[in-house]
Order: sequence, then structure tokens, then C-alpha cells
Amino acid sequence: MLEGKVVVVTGAGGGIGRDFALAMAANGARVVVNDIGASVAGEGNDAGPAQKVVDEIKAKGGSAVANTDSVADWDSAQRIVQCAMDTFGQVDVVVNNAGILRDRFFFNMSIEEWKAVIDVHLNGSFYVARAAAPHFKNQGSGRYIHMTSTSGLIGQTGQANYSAAKLGVTALSRSIALDMAKFNVTSNCIAPFAWSRMAGTIPSETPEQQARLEKFKTMETGKIAPLAVYLASDGAAGVSGQIFCVRSNELFLMSQSRPLRSVHHAEGWTPQSIAEIALPALKPNLYPLERTPDVFSWDPI
Repeated sequence: MLEGKVVVVTGAGGGIGRDFALAMAANGARVVVNDIGASVAGEGNDAGPAQKVVDEIKAKGGSAVANTDSVADWDSAQRIVQCAMDTFGQVDVVVNNAGILRDRFFFNMSIEEWKAVIDVHLNGSFYVARAAAPHFKNQGSGRYIHMTSTSGLIGQTGQANYSAAKLGVTALSRSIALDMAKFNVTSNCIAPFAWSRMAGTIPSETPEQQARLEKFKTMETGKIAPLAVYLASDGAAGVSGQIFCVRSNELFLMSQSRPLRSVHHAEGWTPQSIAEIALPALKPNLYPLERTPDVFSWDPI
């Protein structure tokens, strides 16, 4: 489905990103495998993981090149896309997958922990997507695939930085979809459920948390890749501005914010009338304070 395409996959040295890179190559794409080779917290630098994935692709007859630039810096992100241009002469697909975690309860979170996660997930997605935009405009086509999370779409404890960044990515994706539509460019998000290095860092102190992690271990990272390949293909030309979720063999189209219910008062509202009239009318539709496992409460199929 991707014959002749050039795909950039960030954070592709392992986990979901590696599966994306391998699947894109298996479907005919030439791949830029980007990974700085850092820890889950974003520390360190090692060219080995990216090169290992490149070697896997080449061993199967595919074409790929390793890149170790960071998504979290504007100039560095430019080099990621330029690597595709220098090596393959074009860029057709950007998969914004790179990510780190600095989990901490909000009341204990440091400025550094906040900024580090925002820089990689939200700023990094913008930087790499923006670097590819002129090329997509000039050729009149392109595909953006961004990784979001139910931590942002629904909620999770101890992840204010990650949740804010991931929900921000969905708004970024929709804005890209709107701004780039006239150039035949699409932009979509995927929220994955899968066992990976990042999932392995989730705290598991209580029996409930441990049971949740055991469920995660049954969800293979490779289950996410087929959707990414489809969204990268010409066949997905009419799909843009959407948020998908993959949970083992389940594929979801996620809702987006729209008016849910309204109340009108001819004289305008006062604090008292809001308390006495508006809130009682709206209360049945208020969202409960739920976390991801509360909403996705059934075992994966």
C-alpha cells in the first residue's frame, strides 16, 4: 500500500515506533528511522536502537536510514525531515511517535518534569510536522499521523504533563488537517493500548494497578501498525482530523468535543439562577471524574 512512499517515523528504535517502521517498510515504503536512543525519561543518547531497526528492514529487502536527531529542538527536527530529502529525495508521511514520561502527581510535579514532556510530545510533534509542511505543500500531498493517548482524551492520575501534551496533540492534528486540506494533506491521531517500555513505567503499587498492567501485557505493539499503514496510504485520502484508538483487536473512532446540552435564560444568568436552574438541568449530563481504566473497563478482545 505504500510503494514509492518515504515515511519518517520518530521514536522508532523500539516498541510501537519500531513496529511502525517495520510495517511501513513491509508495505513498500522507504523509511527514516528516527530515535535518539534515550531512556523512557528522555535521558542518554545511543545510535544503536535506530540502526538496529534499519538493519532489520534491510535484512528483509527494504530500504531505510537511521537518524538520531531530537524532535524536541526546532533545528534538530528540521534535520530529521532533511534526512529523508537527502537520502530519498522526498517525504510523504510523518509519524509523530517519539515520547517520554516523567510521571508525578500534579502537586509534586517540577517545572523541569512539565517542560521535558511538553517539549517532546507537543512541541516535538509541531516541529517535525512543520518541517515537512513545505514539502507536502509543494507536492500537493502528504500524511501526518500523530500519537495521542487516552490519558489526555479521558484522564489518568499522575500524568498532568503527559495528558496535557497528548490532548494538545489532538488539537494540533485537527488544525493541521484544516490548514493543509487544500494541499491534499491529511492529519490523524492514534491512541494506542499496548505493552511497551513506557507502559512498563506506570506505577503498580495496588492490586488494581497490578491487574491493569497485566492486561496491558496482553496487548501487542504490533496491533497498532496496520492502522498507521492504512492512514499513510493513498486509500486514506478522505480520512482527516480524526482520532482513532487501537486496543488489541478492537479499533475505535473516538468522540471529539461538541456541545452536549444547553440551557437558555431570557433575562441572562446570575450566579443564583445558575445554581438554581442551569446546573440542575445540566447535572445529568456532567462527566464523571473517570480515568482510562474506568471507561475501558472490559478485557481486551
